[in-house]
Amino acid sequence: MNGLNVYAIRAIYKFEMARTFRTLAQSIAAPVLSTSLYFVVFGAAIGSYMNAIEGVSYGAFIIPGLVMLAMLTESISNASFGIYMPKWAGTIYELLSAPVSVVEVLLGYVGAAASKSLLLGTLMLLTARLFVDYEIAHPVWMVCFLVLTAVTFSLFGFIIGIWADSWEKLQVIPIMVVTPLTFLGGSFYSISMLPPFWQTVSLFNPVVYLISAFRWSFYGVADVNVGVSVGMILLFMTLCIAGIWWIFRTGHRLKA
Repeated sequence: MNGLNVYAIRAIYKFEMARTFRTLAQSIAAPVLSTSLYFVVFGAAIGSYMNAIEGVSYGAFIIPGLVMLAMLTESISNASFGIYMPKWAGTIYELLSAPVSVVEVLLGYVGAAASKSLLLGTLMLLTARLFVDYEIAHPVWMVCFLVLTAVTFSLFGFIIGIWADSWEKLQVIPIMVVTPLTFLGGSFYSISMLPPFWQTVSLFNPVVYLISAFRWSFYGVADVNVGVSVGMILLFMTLCIAGIWWIFRTGHRLKA
């Protein structure tokens, strides 16, 4: 069969999206509500007593970081859970034996996970408007960074879902690694506020580049050159795609 198996992509995508809409309270409402509490506490309440950072009020300054925090977590969670469930239920072998390529599997699972994250990110930006005034200086770039982040970390979550062989391992990377990196990546502050040594250390945190680029799309200020940030995001995406290609070629953690 020439071209992509559109029916397979559509089936996987619709199945994953249907699961989200069956659990709206857990998938959408809970993350939006928890992030709204950050907007209320740090933005509207504490933010009114904080000095502006690089000419931006503190409440507005933290919005890009909070949206990134939620999107990174949800992208990884959605994609890892989506591919882990067939492994856990044993239906992964039906998927592997079906006439479906790696590209089609990724378009289905990663596409659905990224779509959920984009929906979540959009709702959070709309919710933030209720509590804090903010502007978007570069709306096209803002959308591009949202899409890049959702797709890249959905790919990373897909790898975690294949790697994990228990429910506990499914949560280890997001909780123990990604969330701390996000909090230390400039979600609530500018790394220019740190001493020179810790500024250098922060540059080894990949999340810094995501938050910096996303914040630039809002206010035109960034901790790291935007071109460098885009390059780092694309590099991480490429590494994730290469890792997934190797997994499907070798069957690592898929056929055990």
